[in-house]
Amino acid sequence: MTSNSSQNSISRGVDSTIIILYALLVAIGILCIFMVEYNPDKFTIASFFSFNTNYSKQLLFTGISVVVAIFILLSDSKLYTAFANLFYMFGILLMLATFVLGKDINGSKSWIPMGGGFNLQPAELCKIFTALALSKYLSRLDTDFSKTKSQIIAAAIALSPAILSVLQHETGLALAYLSFFIVMYREGLPGELLVTGFSFGALVVATLIVDPDLLAIILTVIAAITIYFMRWQIKRSKRILLFIVAIWALSVGIQRFAVPYIFNNVFECYQSQRIYSAVGKDYDCSQNKSAQNLEAGAKPAKKPDDYNVRQSKIAIGSGGLLGKGFLKGTQTRGKYVPEQHTDFIFTSLGEAFGFTGCFLFLLIYLFLLMRIIMIAERQRSAFSRVYAYSIASILFFHITVNVCMTIGLFPIIGIPLPLISYGGSSLLTFTVLIFILVRLDADRQMVLR
Repeated sequence: MTSNSSQNSISRGVDSTIIILYALLVAIGILCIFMVEYNPDKFTIASFFSFNTNYSKQLLFTGISVVVAIFILLSDSKLYTAFANLFYMFGILLMLATFVLGKDINGSKSWIPMGGGFNLQPAELCKIFTALALSKYLSRLDTDFSKTKSQIIAAAIALSPAILSVLQHETGLALAYLSFFIVMYREGLPGELLVTGFSFGALVVATLIVDPDLLAIILTVIAAITIYFMRWQIKRSKRILLFIVAIWALSVGIQRFAVPYIFNNVFECYQSQRIYSAVGKDYDCSQNKSAQNLEAGAKPAKKPDDYNVRQSKIAIGSGGLLGKGFLKGTQTRGKYVPEQHTDFIFTSLGEAFGFTGCFLFLLIYLFLLMRIIMIAERQRSAFSRVYAYSIASILFFHITVNVCMTIGLFPIIGIPLPLISYGGSSLLTFTVLIFILVRLDADRQMVLR
């Protein structure tokens, strides 16, 4: 009797709107993958169940995701708070396991082969565990963002998977973990720290486009002007002068040594080329360690991706206002856009349904984000609120970067379009993220810690 009443309570509390939006996006994703792979000479209805095509595999992934979603809805919401830290530790161990068990795919050793042609990407799944662990920590009564200790611990939770992703040559997924800082800001992280982070990003970009000597002079002039205008405060406290000098030295060190080292020794040649091309500069691969390994007989580095972006722009632009129609996209049918079923899936939608279709599609995403934020604001539990904002931040980052990537406004970094791009790991990750939120929201009258 108690079990039945509990299930009835859950069904009454489930937010049907978010489930409808989820189902709509997944259906659009399968449709887009079908458009990419459709071949009128070879297509049969049986191909949907053959599991030899990407759209049939995505149907299988969808079935698995639905089963997992139902399991989550029937689970106890306290499970996610009680085992949040344990889940996070499991995720980190899974990412570490890729260094031993990992399979190299497109230059990234972040996949664990599961057999049958399927692979698992722990860096994707770890977003779930990071969101839970961060929610657990930020909901603690002793967490105070005015204290350095709390700031460091929260940052460590978010950045640990990101660092492992970089070591696996998955810079795109590593950047996705930065979205958790939006959540931290919502929960009280001082804005000055975010400004510092953006300033660091601006310094990195300036390092790429400005002559190193000129940039060092500019930084020195800025430091000197700051010291001049703060001379009265400096007279009262020499610590201010030391702080300004330390920031100047750190900035010069970053632009003269750290950034060149990362681009030449940490990133693959093709990754450095992508970022340089985004700011209108050419990168000399002869400086890159991967290019030097190529000369020594190592595996060839990937080629520049200007072709991908050009073909992507052509596909989207050719769609015009209303598009060419379902299964009538010439760029899609001609297979001109590489990786169109994954990172460039948005191009198939743009070519087939044009600006109008893209606008309506992005409107669905907007409704989903607004719904998640509304759900976040009605939570009594800090854990549920932080988790909801984590989901919104991750989705916003993925959507923005992927769409900007396909139209050439952002470097190609391998960020999938949520619930749309082909891939079991990605679909399962976003399914679990969303349905844990739905489950927590069903118990929104409870205070979870």
